[in-house]
Amino acid sequence: MNSQPAKKAVISVIGEDRVGIIAGVSEVLAKNNVNILDITQTSIEGLFTMIMVVDISGCAVSFEDLKKLLEERGKSLSVRVDAQREEVFRFMHRI
Repeated sequence: MNSQPAKKAVISVIGEDRVGIIAGVSEVLAKNNVNILDITQTSIEGLFTMIMVVDISGCAVSFEDLKKLLEERGKSLSVRVDAQREEVFRFMHRI
């Protein structure tokens, strides 16, 4: 068991709902040894949104490369995929 704290990132996905969005994004994460810690998704009137909190501690590529891979997959799925390190996300969204 890994005793060091997880390095986390927040991934958001938005676009028109279609088959394969969750599978496509999850496949990129799995291939790069990124563990999904929490996930929420919804589809409202044909619009799809998803937020994932992931553990990037064991990621096989740099965070910048992971972001590029996710953005590329998003384009192939016709959705927008954004990834931010958790600490940056929390800093940007503090009240």
